[in-house]
Amino acid sequence: MTPLEKRATRSIESLRNSPLELRSLLLKMPKGSDLHNHLYGAIYAETWIRNAAEDNMCIDPAAIQGTTSVFSPSEGKPPACTAGKFPATDVYKNPHLYDSLVDAFSMRGFVASPGYTGHDHFFNTFARFGAVSPKHLGEWLDEVATRADRQNVQYIELMHTPDFARTAKAGYQIGWQGDLPRFRDALLSKGISADVAAARQQLDDAETDRAKREHCGQPEASSACRLEMRYLCQVLRGFPLQQVFAQTILCFETVMADPRFVGINLVMPEDGYYSMTDYADQMRMVGFLHKIYPNVHITLHAGEIAPPLVTYEGLCCHIRLAVEAGAERIGHGVDIMYEQHPHEVLHEMAAQHVMVEINITSNDTILGVSGKDHPLPVYRKFGVPVSFSTDDEGVSRIDMTHEYVRAVETYDLKYLDLKQMVRTGMEHIFLRGASLWRAPDQFTAPVAVCAHDNLGSDKPSRPCAAFLKSSERAQQQWQLERRFNEFEAAL
Repeated sequence: MTPLEKRATRSIESLRNSPLELRSLLLKMPKGSDLHNHLYGAIYAETWIRNAAEDNMCIDPAAIQGTTSVFSPSEGKPPACTAGKFPATDVYKNPHLYDSLVDAFSMRGFVASPGYTGHDHFFNTFARFGAVSPKHLGEWLDEVATRADRQNVQYIELMHTPDFARTAKAGYQIGWQGDLPRFRDALLSKGISADVAAARQQLDDAETDRAKREHCGQPEASSACRLEMRYLCQVLRGFPLQQVFAQTILCFETVMADPRFVGINLVMPEDGYYSMTDYADQMRMVGFLHKIYPNVHITLHAGEIAPPLVTYEGLCCHIRLAVEAGAERIGHGVDIMYEQHPHEVLHEMAAQHVMVEINITSNDTILGVSGKDHPLPVYRKFGVPVSFSTDDEGVSRIDMTHEYVRAVETYDLKYLDLKQMVRTGMEHIFLRGASLWRAPDQFTAPVAVCAHDNLGSDKPSRPCAAFLKSSERAQQQWQLERRFNEFEAAL
């Protein structure tokens, strides 16, 4: 431990029993990456309301506690709403309604009741605000980037679902076929490329809007411009196999066509009917496509289930099957100790350096799993790489700093534990290039060409500089070391 690390350790320990002061300190601490962050779940309720009002949409008050969209398009300007609905702009005249919408779009103020759990309310929020137009995508990217930058996060892989309507239609027209190579050929012949092109254009427009909002490249540029954002193509797994396979191919093709998309993920409640019934087939799809597209990175939601959401038999093997399908990272991984032969799976994950994206608040809210019942200590015990992420910070009404504060308080983590996890997250980003570190997940020795450099310095040696230029991943890791140096020196 260096003298500066000792000072950082003392600073955190002195504030361990003062959560507000601890948050203030950890807000400034470098957090590296957020690798498990859903775009729609990251947006706060206030933004959804504002966007609906800007778009002259209508509000259906009867849908606020339901499972369909609260918003719908108006029939003219000014908003012309059908009976029982009223203009979204009117919500600002009704504080009670405004508060009800915020509660309906998030976990704020939620109290479980018989037959209606945190799991239910959490996932219902997405349907309630889902009708808001994606034309605001650039604004949403700016919101996520600005919030992350304020907390000293430098890199995000944001989960995003491009429009896949044409691709899904093709899947249903062909119908499910267990012969995956033949099914893939049939889907590609239907013209998936049109949806790939649309995804690229949508991102072009959104990133241009984000850069404009942040004044990037101008004297008054926001510091959020420095945050590097990449995207994970989301597959919605809660549908029939033909749609899931079609969209999975679309995502693999999109990653190959657009370097801003760095990987794929399967999303939606893991305890849902299709997710549970078709899980093995879905993993077979991923494994099959992984062999065809070996350069596409894979992270998978796996083990986001716990008793009594599903049967004990249903907890058998999701994490194992995801690892076997080629997952380089696992999202959540909560049910690991309920899996068949869990210790074998843990040893395998550690040996293969399969990282787990830890979402403390989300796991508590959705699954009711927290404290000693959470497997974070187990993963650390077995040497499985772990790093914190936010999951759905807008719906959960949290931020990344909140997760670090909660982790310190709950698991007695020290500064070096946090630093290890931050570095681990950056080690497992999906950017191209070699790691700054000589051995995977061991942060004691950098690669040989940088071994004699002051890590994070503004002027690396010529060989080290050449190495950094060759690797986007190492560049991010170098920047992280610079941020750690600055943070520790300022304490």
